[in-house]
Amino acid sequence: MNLIPYHTETLVSPLSKEEVLGHLMRVTREVNFLDSRTYQNDQIKFNGMVGREGFRISRSIKKGDTFLPLLIGKLEDTPRGSIIFLEFRLFPSAVFFLAFWSIVLMAFSAFYLFFLPNLSYSLICFLLAIGNYALGLMFFNRQYKISREVFHRLINFQLKDKD
Repeated sequence: MNLIPYHTETLVSPLSKEEVLGHLMRVTREVNFLDSRTYQNDQIKFNGMVGREGFRISRSIKKGDTFLPLLIGKLEDTPRGSIIFLEFRLFPSAVFFLAFWSIVLMAFSAFYLFFLPNLSYSLICFLLAIGNYALGLMFFNRQYKISREVFHRLINFQLKDKD
């Protein structure tokens, strides 16, 4: 388990780069969250953008989740298929949320430890900062596993269709 909300992975696929990107394009939509028609298609597995060299996507969900990972992928052609380089990371707003509250709580802990000597308040703030970060990691890892499973099912589905 990582101590930062970030995972990398490399997949080798017998499918060409164009086939992988084409299949991803079919199950990925650029989402307008103000348009309710965006949520109606159950075949859409990801939100985001798929380009010529890679993609930036996240799992399509009906209800917001702060710790949903952003999948950043780059593809390279090989003579026998392609290599997919994946990064799973938090969205920038989630990183800001996690860092902001952890820093604020650590600052309160230091304030209560050095300026207003109160060990119990300092310890409470310190434990809350650790708890905030630990919960963030736990929620990210849970969403990471689900997103990873959906992506792997998508790649394995491609392989079954090709046979």
